[in-house]
Amino acid sequence: MVTLAIVDTADLISITDASKAGVSALIRAAEEGNDQIVVRNNKPVAAVVSIERLEHYQRLEDDLVDVSLTAARMLMSGPRRHSLDDVLAQFGYSREQLGALPE
Repeated sequence: MVTLAIVDTADLISITDASKAGVSALIRAAEEGNDQIVVRNNKPVAAVVSIERLEHYQRLEDDLVDVSLTAARMLMSGPRRHSLDDVLAQFGYSREQLGALPE
């Protein structure tokens, strides 16, 4: 599954420019809420974001997993039961991918 992030082009910085600016400047910008997307050959390869934003993204990911599991349980236990494999397929996953998720 390929996902494309929506990136403001103003947040893009080449590796060369990031190197010239220095780590301190990139971190200071992130702390001030200015994310920087580092690109190599016009392809995003890394992001410098504040720890606050990273924690926010991690909470959102956890919430999404919880909502997905709740929806899956509802589909498997309602009047019209569906197999786990069918439910996972609806969400674009397999048992193997589910098993590989961290606890």
